[in-house]
Amino acid sequence: MLLAIDCGNTNTVFAIWDGARFIATWRIATDHKRTADEYFVWLSSLLLLNRLEVKIEEVIISSTVPRVVFNLRVLSNRYFDCRPLVVGKPECLLPHAPRVDQGTTVGPDRLVNTAGAFDRHGGDLIVVDFGTATTFDVVDHDGAYIGGVIAPGVNLSLEALHAAAAALPHVDVSRPAQAIGTNTVACMQSGVYWGYIGLVEGIVREVRKERERPMKVIATGGLAPLFAQDTEVFDSIEDDLTMHGLVLIHDYNKENA
Repeated sequence: MLLAIDCGNTNTVFAIWDGARFIATWRIATDHKRTADEYFVWLSSLLLLNRLEVKIEEVIISSTVPRVVFNLRVLSNRYFDCRPLVVGKPECLLPHAPRVDQGTTVGPDRLVNTAGAFDRHGGDLIVVDFGTATTFDVVDHDGAYIGGVIAPGVNLSLEALHAAAAALPHVDVSRPAQAIGTNTVACMQSGVYWGYIGLVEGIVREVRKERERPMKVIATGGLAPLFAQDTEVFDSIEDDLTMHGLVLIHDYNKENA
């Protein structure tokens, strides 16, 4: 079976693919100090609790945190007796090579989202990922990543606001009852919620102007359904887009080894 690992700045997702579907998906806080042994004990405990008897034979990793990759490689080598495929490394082939400025390194999460979105929706896409950063990936008609936009993530913006302004509390992201807040928390929530809807709609509008062609908008990330309540800019919401892309890239490399 395949173990797909998506390591983001905040959380790392482990998912087990049996060749037809994901039979388990788990999330853990990203920590570059976590050892391979700790990963294995955590993963083994979850498998036992869920009464899953699986043999992991292959591993693919996408990581926006380079320092984490070493211990994930050790996990694969030591406990699964395999060399992991790491998205973004020269040995990892992509179905469609990115077309960006020479010398530019494209984040592996963006490459994976591009692959997954193109497989499901074809080309001419804008993929909006609500993660630690809010990213916009532009996918050409042939499936190539051709650039995009990076904005601060929703939670990151709230944390920065709380840290920089002593009088402002820490608040959770939620849909406000109305745009005009009548207390500090409501004001902050309204600013972030409606502010990010405006940000998304504005960036999508400008990208469409530059492309001068119809562009579908695909949203992913945990906060995508929240913001989709009050905007019609999204054509589809995909909660498993990254994992789907990892499976595709893994299969592509097996077929072209």
